[in-house]
Amino acid sequence: MRRLLGTLLAAAALTLPLAAQAFAEYPERPVTFIVPWPPGDLEDQLTRIIAEEMTIETGVPAKVVNRPGGGAVEGATAVAQSDPDGYTVGSLVIDVPTMHIIRGNATYTRDSFEPVGIFLTYPFALVALKDAPYNNMAELAEYAKSNPVKLGHFGYDLVPTMATFAAAKQLGFSFGSDAAFDGLDCGTLKNGDVDVMNTTMATVLSCLDDVKVIAAYTETPLSIKPDAKLLSEQVPGMNITLWNGLFVPKGTPQEVKDRLAAIAEKAMKSDKAQEVAKATGAGVYWMNAADAAKRIDQDYADSEALVKALDAK
Repeated sequence: MRRLLGTLLAAAALTLPLAAQAFAEYPERPVTFIVPWPPGDLEDQLTRIIAEEMTIETGVPAKVVNRPGGGAVEGATAVAQSDPDGYTVGSLVIDVPTMHIIRGNATYTRDSFEPVGIFLTYPFALVALKDAPYNNMAELAEYAKSNPVKLGHFGYDLVPTMATFAAAKQLGFSFGSDAAFDGLDCGTLKNGDVDVMNTTMATVLSCLDDVKVIAAYTETPLSIKPDAKLLSEQVPGMNITLWNGLFVPKGTPQEVKDRLAAIAEKAMKSDKAQEVAKATGAGVYWMNAADAAKRIDQDYADSEALVKALDAK
């Protein structure tokens, strides 16, 4: 009996270093970062910088896969259904753990993900062509009361879309029509597909001199359009800030999350990431998992309040 016990203890002693070594060697095979939007926008650019940094740091390939659809639900679902081992990582917007769950669009729950950290604040805005006959929300409201205005957005039941509808409601007008797009850019405006659109400033950089910002959905003025008024300045209670972060399925080992966080933080401090921030006005930084979780809880509560405001008669 003593001999058997000694053998088991010896085996356990050998197993513990092997387990620690397995975590220390993460990643041992390619890592996939899922971006639930088409290529090109800020979350895509910055996630690719993180993937590049992971490849450099570890010597193991990391890639970005774009899986647009359902206002980010399709890509988020793929992350939620993956193994909790750190080999599938979601680069997800604020709506994934908040508005989509509240509105019943999600195929997952609040407990499906664990945040690794937040790395991006979008320079999000409501924009129009420069020759549009309105320059701010009040002028848009007055114009829309007697003229149909077409709104373009990234999807129903997304925080910025809901905020835009709520702002219109407060100002006493409604849009003549609206439509969801996977991508919004200069062509969307110039082709006449929409009159105004909710988008990030990164998508209109190539025509920046041809557009005006009706309202900035940010906490501070846009660095590339500093004269544009904030939505919160124009419509009381519309304090909207949009972010993107890294998420993994619940149950992912802490050692793996720590490794991902260290690589992502280094990537966001890189010259390449900071150049994206400077060119687009994006907030590029690293918020740790604990602070990200608190932020998500607050945004969930704010999103519930936004829905109630829209549903109120």
